[in-house]
Amino acid sequence: MQAIGLVNGTDRPTDWNSVNWRKANRHVRNLRQRIFRASQTGDWNKVRSLQKLMLRSYSNTLTSVRRVTQINQGRSTPGVDKLTVKTPEGRGRLVDHLMTFQPWQAKPVKRVYIPKANNKLRPLGIPTVIDRCLQARVKNALEPRWEAQFEASSYGFRPGRGCHDAISKIYLLTCPHKTKKWVVDADIKGAFDNIDHEFLLKTIGLVPGRELIKQWLKAGYMDKNVFHDTERGTPQGGVISPLLANIALHGMEEALGVKHNNKGEIRSKRAVVRYADDFVVLCESREDAEKAIEDLKEWLGERGLKLSEEKTRIVHLTEGFDFLGYNVRHYKDHRTRTGYKLLIKPSKDAVQRIRDKLRREWLQHKGKPVAVIIKNLTPIIRGWANYHRVVVASRTFQLLDNWMYWREVRYVNFNHSNKPKKWKRNRYWGRLNKNRNDNWAFGDKRTGSYLLKFIWIKVERHVMVKGRSSPDDPSLRNYWKEREKTKVKNLSPSRRKLAENQDGICNICGESLINGEEIQKDHITPRDQGGEDNDDNAQLLHLYCHQQKTALDRTKPGLFREWLRKKASLSRVRGNS
Repeated sequence: MQAIGLVNGTDRPTDWNSVNWRKANRHVRNLRQRIFRASQTGDWNKVRSLQKLMLRSYSNTLTSVRRVTQINQGRSTPGVDKLTVKTPEGRGRLVDHLMTFQPWQAKPVKRVYIPKANNKLRPLGIPTVIDRCLQARVKNALEPRWEAQFEASSYGFRPGRGCHDAISKIYLLTCPHKTKKWVVDADIKGAFDNIDHEFLLKTIGLVPGRELIKQWLKAGYMDKNVFHDTERGTPQGGVISPLLANIALHGMEEALGVKHNNKGEIRSKRAVVRYADDFVVLCESREDAEKAIEDLKEWLGERGLKLSEEKTRIVHLTEGFDFLGYNVRHYKDHRTRTGYKLLIKPSKDAVQRIRDKLRREWLQHKGKPVAVIIKNLTPIIRGWANYHRVVVASRTFQLLDNWMYWREVRYVNFNHSNKPKKWKRNRYWGRLNKNRNDNWAFGDKRTGSYLLKFIWIKVERHVMVKGRSSPDDPSLRNYWKEREKTKVKNLSPSRRKLAENQDGICNICGESLINGEEIQKDHITPRDQGGEDNDDNAQLLHLYCHQQKTALDRTKPGLFREWLRKKASLSRVRGNS
């Protein structure tokens, strides 16, 4: 790769196709862990010193540019400068530009609107590409310091945590034998749009990058070519915005009087589970729930926020409530000791949304070949089923499959209106999935491809993240390594086997395969160089790692195969020792 170290940059232009991503990621990870460890011990001078080092780090710049221009969903969306970066040469120049950066004046964000679940529009602010890269750099410096302090009840937009962890915590807190049966189902009114800037900057303190954060908060936005000031809020769409929102909402447990023992177990009359600005508070009585709302109003007021009167309500667990697309409710059951059982199921709104989405896909591809239907619908089905597989979803999956069958019938009848039923059945339905005893799989018998069914996704309980554990904690390295391996269960069966052989790690960049990047299958020895088309010569790589390896195979044939051989030998030596 480069002639000199990654930490402080190079004197030569960056060759994007030659970047050693394994080394760059290791540098960033090590710096994040050092910041985390210094924050745990309260050595704030060391924290600031390490944060400055992170902001100057060449590796941090590389990984930030990759995330903004290749991984993030908005990578093709330009800001007010109408600039996007889509080529390796452009990314290399962007890295060099950022490493020679002089004091920067943040540009306004571009205001766009996306539809919400309630048919309203959500405003997003799209920063320029350069601002997004700078935000990613600052986030890597700021996030590990706060990861050392964030509460265990916070699950949204944090490394190593997600919706499944939040719903698992809800499950533990709402079991019928527990005493907290009254729920404050709360909603903060325009949380991202109304956070008080002065409070947020005061909370962040005098940290490296603070002036940049202030500029991003005050930069304003362009809506239909008209400039608007931003006196409040963190614009949704920025790389750093979710972290800033988490910082602003940190301390909710303390405000509600939630206390833990030495084992991290809750030992108070209240409990809270928060996913970004969406949260629920569990109480032992309705009176305490009402008091909790008053405590929250006062606490949120300091941050310039307030609860939505029409969306905040108090419910008993026998009524149930929706959270993150799931419905949580106690049902009567005389067979249990308490007389109730807890069921967490996909919510009615979530089921209706997936039906609407699938219906639009069926209508959009009306009359097109069945292969197009399979290609477009299978990822949607797999994604939705994988998200809801952690709860009581078998009945919901079966009902959705029944609904899908009639959509299939309508598709076939439209394409072959003059054919008899027996011909249609023999043409499109059969035991196409050899691993399932299902004679009604829908697909293309000529190619053997078939449409995935919801019920084929096995319902499996999610293992919740432990307490305040963070991937930035170097003492938990093995714990997080094992958790990353379990993510491969969401892949298709053919890919799952390959991912398990790789321990869930991409062989190019050394990062988890399931990190939000697109995954592709690669031949270790290319077929045009004599490689066979079988699993022994196959691996899974991130899309851009795959592109980099393909370029390497053309210029230096056999180099990657030799590297893999040396790596395997080193692993055996370490295992024997």
